[in-house]
Amino acid sequence: MSLHVAVIGAGIVGAATALELQRDGHRVTIIEPGEPGGEQAASFGNGAWLSPASVVPMSMPGMWKKVPGYLADPLGPLTIRITALPRLLPWLTRFLLAGSTVPRVEATARALSPLLNDAPVRHARLAVEAGVPELIRQNGLLYAYPDRQAFEAEALAWRLRSDNGVQWRELSGEELQTREPTLDPRYRFGVLVEAGAHCVDPGAYVAALVRHAVAQGATLARARATGFDITDGKLHAVLTATGRIACDRAVIAAGVWSKRLALAAGDRVSLTSERGYHVVVADPEAAPHTPVMPSDGKMGNTVTSKGLRASGQVELAAIDAPPNWKRAQVLLDHLRRTYPALPKDILPTRLSRWMGHRPSTPDGLPVIGPASACHHIVHAFGHGHVGLAAGPATAAVVADVIAGRSPSIPLRPYSAARFRMW
Repeated sequence: MSLHVAVIGAGIVGAATALELQRDGHRVTIIEPGEPGGEQAASFGNGAWLSPASVVPMSMPGMWKKVPGYLADPLGPLTIRITALPRLLPWLTRFLLAGSTVPRVEATARALSPLLNDAPVRHARLAVEAGVPELIRQNGLLYAYPDRQAFEAEALAWRLRSDNGVQWRELSGEELQTREPTLDPRYRFGVLVEAGAHCVDPGAYVAALVRHAVAQGATLARARATGFDITDGKLHAVLTATGRIACDRAVIAAGVWSKRLALAAGDRVSLTSERGYHVVVADPEAAPHTPVMPSDGKMGNTVTSKGLRASGQVELAAIDAPPNWKRAQVLLDHLRRTYPALPKDILPTRLSRWMGHRPSTPDGLPVIGPASACHHIVHAFGHGHVGLAAGPATAAVVADVIAGRSPSIPLRPYSAARFRMW
């Protein structure tokens, strides 16, 4: 049955969902106040990795011991602004609980795996359909360590990957330097996930997917969704700041702004912004052939169409708090240490920086599935660090739900109802 579906949000999840719904013959309206693929979106500034290995949650056993250090170090890889701490305490408590035991993180990794295991293939197919195949590169992803001992210190993380079908090839120091000659020689051990891929311009990619959906008949409504018209459990319209958009079904894919929409649909979810940063060096004197994540920085180093991007950092703060651009400087300083041929003084005209909002749940799993107050509304948000990679698989699940098909992925781990038990 052909339906009119309103997709709220034109990030990677919303864009991919619109295309999946069109495959099923539905009429689609995409509701988005900003420019698709624009700098306001998490899709624009992420690490650009499409990694089956991203099944490891942020919260891991022993994390609680590190919280005092995070509070004390404003420029560490994860920091919490003291002013936001009272508001964040419920989320932080759930975050630490989610990673408190090995069985808990094993369950999270199992739930993330089906959203990620074929991400490179799904994205390559989407890029071809949208006429931008050159934006997806499938030449692996590389993790760099100072030695094997540093790699073995992350044994649980790599065991979680192995348990979920991720394969890799170990590289000796000589092999690593041969493959990546501009990498600092302090890295003497590498792990290559050959199935990994990356996007050379995530913003342009998302914009292309939305253009493709519009070219196939979708409507792009430039508005901010504010709620829903629901009567007796039936959806009649999405309410926006500029008026009603009548529809049969709706998908909430509005990133960090999904929380209030989910509440309007009957679900109180635990969602916050993990603010991420990136810095880009245009025309870099040194750069990796394959995207690299150095173990001592935990930041993705990826060559994009704009230059060498270093992305990472987690800052927990109020969503409207001003950026702390010292965090972008941390990324730049680490790039210089990782690639010694980069000059110490890079002209400001060659640098660009960005801060955005990862929509993150405390257990590291997205919210996917029908809303409690109205099953005509489907959640598709909260992907945290894996939104770009998991977008197409999430879209396929949403399309199944709206079509009344049994999803290929069990929905229970992603249900909004899980937050009632916390």
